[in-house]
Amino acid sequence: MYIDSHCHINFPELAARMPEILAKMAENNVTHALCVSVDLPDFPQVLALAHQYPHIYASVGVHPDYEDTPEPTVEQLVELADDPKIIAIGETGLDYYRLEGDLEWQRERFRTHIRASRITRKPLIIHTRSASEDTIRILREEGAAPEAGGVAGVMHCFTESLEVARAAIELGFYISFSGIVTFKSAKELQAVALEVPLERMLIETDSPYLAPVPFRGRTNEPGYVAHVGEYIARLKGIPVEEVAAQTSANFFKLFNVEKAA
Repeated sequence: MYIDSHCHINFPELAARMPEILAKMAENNVTHALCVSVDLPDFPQVLALAHQYPHIYASVGVHPDYEDTPEPTVEQLVELADDPKIIAIGETGLDYYRLEGDLEWQRERFRTHIRASRITRKPLIIHTRSASEDTIRILREEGAAPEAGGVAGVMHCFTESLEVARAAIELGFYISFSGIVTFKSAKELQAVALEVPLERMLIETDSPYLAPVPFRGRTNEPGYVAHVGEYIARLKGIPVEEVAAQTSANFFKLFNVEKAA
């Protein structure tokens, strides 16, 4: 079985097709999915999906790219996370690629999420782009690593260097690969995926974005995560069943989800 560890099925292009989306998941043996929050105004939709479907889980958080949106407080995130279907805080992190200027507000938002994670004991979903040095630094400063009192989490849709992956793994984080790893142009990322231990790996779609080969350019959906798993298996030269089993076990362990749920 496969698990889509990061998707946005509450977004309009997927929410309008929910029966089809769920059927495609079942067809591809994708047993669970984590629907990830990007802002507080849309969070009720995310939570509603998680409550409607037993195999869908949710997170709560505000994406670093969302500049003109209500700013979360630690107290808000802690209160909203007090639900058994909320299994993570985020997505959060830093993105210096899309936004310019004084981004101290982004770093403060990131710290807010880390502090909420420490209080709730729910792992972080980290988005980092062109900001890996500050991302790792702030994670260390805020004690996100289990040994420092945090609960770590996952570096989602990973596109950074092997050095960054190793730094994250040292902090107790998992590395999640999306459909990008299947792209012909992603040679450097494929080299990273080859080196990341399967025991520290998750797979995801980040749907509706970044559909893997052979669906590149189309709307992505959770059922396509199987193609990410199959590519990782070919890359590492191991049975696809091993990738499916280990990445699923990693999901259950990280997010403290019962396998039978």
